[in-house]
Amino acid sequence: MSTPENGKSEPVSIRVLDREYTVGVTEAERASLTSAARMLDSRMRELRGSNKMVAPDRLAVLTALNLAHELQQREAVGQSRSDDDLFKLIDAANARLDGLLASNA
Repeated sequence: MSTPENGKSEPVSIRVLDREYTVGVTEAERASLTSAARMLDSRMRELRGSNKMVAPDRLAVLTALNLAHELQQREAVGQSRSDDDLFKLIDAANARLDGLLASNA
């Protein structure tokens, strides 16, 4: 939640595990924040399961850890995809060069 120089921060109320929080965001960030809050609420409820006695702070840390781990995995997959795409481009360029060299010989 950032505040661009030309953006005006406005308070937005979100609910996570039946608790209300107020966060200041720009109008452009509002939809993204509420979507993120719904996802967080869902993931925390999923992790908590039927154990209503889990401490909310522990549940929040475990959920954040799970989300951070998923983000790292996605970034790693994205990086390897980028590398694969780069290798494919290099292979295609090499094949094209081989074809040009063969036709000139």
